Amino acid sequence: MLISEAQQARDKQFMFRAFELAQQAEAIDEIPVGAVVVANNQIISEGYNQSITLNDPSAHAEMVAIRQAGAVLQNYRLLDCTLYVTLEPCSMCAGLLVHSRIKRVVYASADLKTGAAGSAFNLLCDEKHNHQIELDSGIMAEECSQLLSAFFKRRRAEKKVLKQKTTLALKTNR
Repeated sequence: MLISEAQQARDKQFMFRAFELAQQAEAIDEIPVGAVVVANNQIISEGYNQSITLNDPSAHAEMVAIRQAGAVLQNYRLLDCTLYVTLEPCSMCAGLLVHSRIKRVVYASADLKTGAAGSAFNLLCDEKHNHQIELDSGIMAEECSQLLSAFFKRRRAEKKVLKQKTTLALKTNR
Protein backbone atom coordinates (compact mmCIF):
# COMPACT_ATOMS: atom_id res chain seq x y z
CA MET A 1 0.00 0.00 0.00
CA LEU A 2 1.33 3.43 -0.99
CA ILE A 3 1.34 5.92 1.88
CA SER A 4 1.05 9.66 1.20
CA GLU A 5 3.62 12.12 2.50
CA ALA A 6 0.97 13.57 4.81
CA GLN A 7 0.27 10.12 6.26
CA GLN A 8 4.00 9.48 6.67
CA ALA A 9 4.30 12.74 8.64
CA ARG A 10 1.36 11.76 10.87
CA ASP A 11 2.85 8.28 11.34
CA LYS A 12 6.14 9.81 12.50
CA GLN A 13 4.31 12.19 14.87
CA PHE A 14 2.34 9.37 16.48
CA MET A 15 5.37 7.07 16.64
CA PHE A 16 7.31 9.84 18.34
CA ARG A 17 4.67 9.91 21.08
CA ALA A 18 4.95 6.13 21.42
CA PHE A 19 8.73 6.60 21.72
CA GLU A 20 8.22 9.13 24.54
CA LEU A 21 6.04 6.55 26.33
CA ALA A 22 8.77 3.93 25.86
CA GLN A 23 11.15 6.30 27.60
CA GLN A 24 8.65 6.54 30.49
CA ALA A 25 8.70 2.75 30.75
CA GLU A 26 12.48 2.78 30.86
CA ALA A 27 12.42 5.40 33.61
CA ILE A 28 10.60 2.92 35.88
CA ASP A 29 12.91 0.05 34.81
CA GLU A 30 10.38 -1.60 32.49
CA ILE A 31 11.29 -2.81 29.01
CA PRO A 32 11.03 0.41 26.99
CA VAL A 33 8.03 -0.13 24.74
CA GLY A 34 5.33 2.47 24.16
CA ALA A 35 2.09 2.48 22.20
CA VAL A 36 -0.69 4.83 21.17
CA VAL A 37 -4.06 4.21 19.55
CA VAL A 38 -5.24 6.78 17.04
CA ALA A 39 -8.76 7.42 15.72
CA ASN A 40 -9.61 10.26 13.33
CA ASN A 41 -5.99 11.47 13.50
CA GLN A 42 -6.23 11.95 17.29
CA ILE A 43 -4.54 9.92 20.02
CA ILE A 44 -7.34 8.34 22.04
CA SER A 45 -5.23 6.14 24.31
CA GLU A 46 -1.67 5.48 25.36
CA GLY A 47 0.29 2.76 27.07
CA TYR A 48 3.75 1.62 27.98
CA ASN A 49 5.08 -1.61 29.42
CA GLN A 50 4.09 -2.10 33.05
CA SER A 51 4.35 -5.87 33.53
CA ILE A 52 6.89 -5.62 36.35
CA THR A 53 5.30 -2.62 38.06
CA LEU A 54 1.80 -4.12 38.02
CA ASN A 55 2.90 -7.76 38.46
CA ASP A 56 0.84 -8.46 35.35
CA PRO A 57 2.40 -10.40 32.47
CA SER A 58 -0.27 -9.01 30.14
CA ALA A 59 0.52 -5.34 30.87
CA HIS A 60 2.36 -4.81 27.59
CA ALA A 61 2.18 -1.35 26.01
CA GLU A 62 -0.24 -2.57 23.34
CA MET A 63 -2.55 -4.21 25.89
CA VAL A 64 -2.68 -1.11 28.06
CA ALA A 65 -3.40 1.16 25.07
CA ILE A 66 -6.01 -1.18 23.53
CA ARG A 67 -7.87 -1.61 26.83
CA GLN A 68 -7.95 2.15 27.29
CA ALA A 69 -9.11 2.69 23.68
CA GLY A 70 -12.01 0.27 24.17
CA ALA A 71 -13.07 2.20 27.26
CA VAL A 72 -12.80 5.55 25.46
CA LEU A 73 -14.82 4.33 22.45
CA GLN A 74 -17.19 2.27 24.61
CA ASN A 75 -16.65 -0.58 22.16
CA TYR A 76 -14.51 -3.70 22.11
CA ARG A 77 -14.05 -3.29 18.35
CA LEU A 78 -11.53 -0.70 17.19
CA LEU A 79 -12.55 -0.79 13.54
CA ASP A 80 -11.14 2.50 12.30
CA CYS A 81 -8.17 2.78 14.67
CA THR A 82 -4.42 2.54 14.21
CA LEU A 83 -1.97 1.28 16.80
CA TYR A 84 1.53 2.76 16.82
CA VAL A 85 4.03 0.74 18.86
CA THR A 86 7.79 0.98 19.23
CA LEU A 87 8.39 -2.79 19.04
CA GLU A 88 6.78 -5.44 16.86
CA PRO A 89 3.89 -7.01 18.79
CA CYS A 90 4.37 -10.41 20.43
CA SER A 91 1.94 -13.29 19.86
CA MET A 92 -0.16 -12.34 22.91
CA CYS A 93 -0.59 -8.78 21.68
CA ALA A 94 -1.11 -9.91 18.08
CA GLY A 95 -4.05 -12.04 19.22
CA LEU A 96 -5.54 -9.04 21.01
CA LEU A 97 -5.11 -6.88 17.92
CA VAL A 98 -6.85 -9.40 15.67
CA HIS A 99 -9.75 -9.75 18.11
CA SER A 100 -10.05 -5.98 18.53
CA ARG A 101 -10.46 -5.67 14.75
CA ILE A 102 -8.00 -2.80 14.72
CA LYS A 103 -7.59 -1.48 11.19
CA ARG A 104 -3.85 -0.81 11.07
CA VAL A 105 -0.69 -1.49 13.07
CA VAL A 106 2.48 0.53 12.66
CA TYR A 107 5.56 -0.66 14.54
CA ALA A 108 9.09 0.75 14.68
CA SER A 109 11.52 -2.08 15.50
CA ALA A 110 11.30 -5.69 14.44
CA ASP A 111 11.55 -8.35 17.14
CA LEU A 112 13.40 -11.26 15.60
CA LYS A 113 12.86 -13.52 18.63
CA THR A 114 9.18 -13.04 19.46
CA GLY A 115 7.70 -10.68 16.87
CA ALA A 116 4.32 -11.86 15.61
CA ALA A 117 3.91 -9.46 12.69
CA GLY A 118 6.26 -11.25 10.35
CA SER A 119 9.66 -11.48 12.07
CA ALA A 120 9.38 -14.69 14.12
CA PHE A 121 5.70 -15.42 13.45
CA ASN A 122 3.06 -13.89 11.23
CA LEU A 123 -0.09 -13.86 13.31
CA LEU A 124 -1.26 -10.39 12.35
CA CYS A 125 -1.49 -11.12 8.64
CA ASP A 126 -2.60 -14.74 8.63
CA GLU A 127 -5.21 -15.21 5.90
CA LYS A 128 -7.06 -17.71 8.11
CA HIS A 129 -8.32 -14.81 10.23
CA ASN A 130 -11.63 -13.30 9.25
CA HIS A 131 -10.10 -9.85 9.80
CA GLN A 132 -6.99 -8.59 8.02
CA ILE A 133 -4.86 -5.87 9.60
CA GLU A 134 -2.96 -3.32 7.54
CA LEU A 135 0.68 -3.39 8.60
CA ASP A 136 3.53 -0.90 8.29
CA SER A 137 6.91 -0.86 9.98
CA GLY A 138 10.24 0.89 10.23
CA ILE A 139 9.19 4.38 11.27
CA MET A 140 11.75 5.54 13.87
CA ALA A 141 13.19 2.02 13.87
CA GLU A 142 16.73 3.18 14.61
CA GLU A 143 15.78 5.31 17.62
CA CYS A 144 13.51 2.64 19.08
CA SER A 145 16.07 -0.13 18.51
CA GLN A 146 18.80 1.94 20.15
CA LEU A 147 16.60 2.57 23.19
CA LEU A 148 15.91 -1.15 23.58
CA SER A 149 19.55 -2.14 23.00
CA ALA A 150 20.83 0.37 25.55
CA PHE A 151 18.26 -0.82 28.08
CA PHE A 152 19.24 -4.49 27.75
CA LYS A 153 22.96 -3.64 27.73
CA ARG A 154 22.49 -1.77 31.01
CA ARG A 155 20.44 -4.64 32.46
CA ARG A 156 23.15 -7.19 31.57
CA ALA A 157 25.82 -4.99 33.16
CA GLU A 158 23.74 -4.62 36.34
CA LYS A 159 23.26 -8.39 36.56
CA LYS A 160 26.98 -8.93 36.07
CA VAL A 161 27.82 -6.51 38.92
CA LEU A 162 25.22 -8.16 41.16
CA LYS A 163 26.67 -11.60 40.42
CA GLN A 164 30.19 -10.34 41.19
CA LYS A 165 29.03 -8.83 44.50
CA THR A 166 27.25 -12.05 45.44
CA THR A 167 30.33 -14.13 44.63
CA LEU A 168 32.55 -11.75 46.64
CA ALA A 169 30.16 -11.84 49.59
CA LEU A 170 30.11 -15.66 49.56
CA LYS A 171 33.92 -15.80 49.50
CA THR A 172 34.15 -13.26 52.33
CA ASN A 173 31.70 -15.20 54.54
CA ARG A 174 33.67 -18.44 54.34
